[in-house]
Amino acid sequence: MAKINGHLTTPSSNFSPPFTKLRLLFNLMEGSNHTHLFRLLLLFMLPISQVWAQQSTAIEKKAKQGYAKRFTDTLASLQTQREALQLAQKERNKPDEAICYAYLAMTYRRLLHLKEFTRYAERSYDIANQTQNNRATAYANWAMGLLRSYIDDRSGALNYMLKAYRLFEQLHEYEHCAKLGSDISYLFSSGAQAKKYADEALSYAEKSADPESILHARLAVGSYLSDDLSSGKQITWQHVLEFFKQSIALAENAGDRIISKSNIGIAHINLAVLYMNGPKPINEQAFLVNLQKATSIGQKYSLRNIYRSSLGLRGQFFVQKGQYRIAESLFKEGIAYQHTLPYKDNDLFATFYGCLKDLAARRRDYESYYEYDKHYSKYNKLKYDENMQQILQNTDAMFESEKKLSRISQLEKENKLQKKNKLLSYGISAVLLIGLIFIYRSYYYRQRYYQNREEVLQQQQANSELKVELMERETLETLAEKIALERRLLQSQMDPHFIFNLLGSIQSMILQNDRIIAVSYLGKFAKLTRQVLEQSRMEHITLEEEISTLKNYIELQQLRLNNSFDYQIDYKDDLDAGLRIPPLLIQPFVENAIEHGLKPFSDTRRGLLDIYLRWDRDLNILECSILDNGIGLEESKNRKTDTKHHSLSTKITDERLALMLEHNPHIGMEVINRNPKTETSGCLIKLRIPII
Repeated sequence: MAKINGHLTTPSSNFSPPFTKLRLLFNLMEGSNHTHLFRLLLLFMLPISQVWAQQSTAIEKKAKQGYAKRFTDTLASLQTQREALQLAQKERNKPDEAICYAYLAMTYRRLLHLKEFTRYAERSYDIANQTQNNRATAYANWAMGLLRSYIDDRSGALNYMLKAYRLFEQLHEYEHCAKLGSDISYLFSSGAQAKKYADEALSYAEKSADPESILHARLAVGSYLSDDLSSGKQITWQHVLEFFKQSIALAENAGDRIISKSNIGIAHINLAVLYMNGPKPINEQAFLVNLQKATSIGQKYSLRNIYRSSLGLRGQFFVQKGQYRIAESLFKEGIAYQHTLPYKDNDLFATFYGCLKDLAARRRDYESYYEYDKHYSKYNKLKYDENMQQILQNTDAMFESEKKLSRISQLEKENKLQKKNKLLSYGISAVLLIGLIFIYRSYYYRQRYYQNREEVLQQQQANSELKVELMERETLETLAEKIALERRLLQSQMDPHFIFNLLGSIQSMILQNDRIIAVSYLGKFAKLTRQVLEQSRMEHITLEEEISTLKNYIELQQLRLNNSFDYQIDYKDDLDAGLRIPPLLIQPFVENAIEHGLKPFSDTRRGLLDIYLRWDRDLNILECSILDNGIGLEESKNRKTDTKHHSLSTKITDERLALMLEHNPHIGMEVINRNPKTETSGCLIKLRIPII
């Protein structure tokens, strides 16, 4: 039996899956006696002063006011929050800065902008960890918990949200405790933990006297009440009905003070579903009135899922009654309304056309059935593509977030180790200083002449040791630089976006039964991965191995970009394939040519990548020219949105070539931007690689 927001609904057809998303989609969005007495008073006042010192500031209140406008005026909401952030940065107030970033992250969550949501949440978390402020830490963990929930990491979301919940409890922030407790109960889905946090959320909401928090918590409590009712526990349908009616009364009496209008719509839908699944015959008037109110709220505030759910339930109700024309009219009304909106909800279109298709089948209208099925298949495919893209984005975001958190943890450990080493060096220095003073005083009082001579010898020895130490340090730094360069070389060869997109393409082939081609490309991908891992550990490889690796890489890029470009690798017949060169020097520039030159216009014209190799025997170098007919350097720079981004792989290659210059002064590279007025657009890279 399907559920809406945790409540029972019809055991019906096409509307059940979208309805089950409602709860998480909307609720996962924002000396003497006097002396002893004095000391005793200080002990009692200390925790109070600590809590008072972490009360909300004017900057936090400004950010909160901006966040409250997210449903009515998005631009004004973001503008107000950014003004609060600028004020915190101007005053160098790190706790308030972390809180402002957390509010911005939650606002972009509501706007479904994953990139900005992730950036602001992680920024808030980084800054909060630099402070000892519980309030900032609570907000940062709240934002990180919502981010983890957004990318379907329930375990990670619970860890962050539970920490934020406990911190807000210590700060007596009952309004935030109510919202967090409700969200935590939804993450537990059902059972004793869901009931525990929902009840705590309602208790805190009533203490806060905030209507929005109270309604938020009552929806969570209503969820587990409906679960108990459907599972046959000792609870009456009438008891649940009265609880839902009280929630509706609260929502209607304090509607102006409730910012999340979606919660009001959910309350009406929950009550309507309870009527539908209650004792028969159902109260049809109450059922339809609540759905009509939910429909009005969905239309007024552009709440897609509220509108879809209310309209869909009405349609299913008339389908069950056999009134097919009314149901058909409702489904078509939903489709027509969606066509008037600036965005297209493919999930909603597929749902409504699926219902119309079922109606046509019931009436044996096979011509209409065929027409509806075409629309259903079209939007269902678009919905599937959107879901796959969302899964890849969530996976990518989870990978990047885990990598950053791991790096933060590593840096913290390194800082602790540096502090320990510093303290140890101070201790050794102190001991040595004391010893030197003792020796100095002993020799000074014994014999001045021998002491002066000893001091001269010690000074000479210290100078020699310093020279040796400097030489050792230069050697170690050079070695460390080479090791770091090799490590970054390995990390830069396999771009995570390239891997995820490629695997997504192979998965799509498997789903489309192109398994032979999919297996072929999967083999190429495995071979490329093995070649990169093996060659990155070698000092040099043969030219034949380098060409083989390039071919595998380019063919996989062709697969990822739907074969939107061609390539060719040319060289003279007298070129010795056994020549040995440093590994993985050409691939980064091929990657740049594809990603920044050919990829941007893959939908307008066909790209061409030309690689030419020539052996200069006199200079003992391999000349490699990489030519593309892409958009060129200037256009690529103009299209970049992140001006701080620099290519890691090409930078590392440039550093590698610089290290090789001491052995061969003719090594280097040259970048030439072709003039589109006099020749074909694109870019030419000339590499001069040493032959070992």
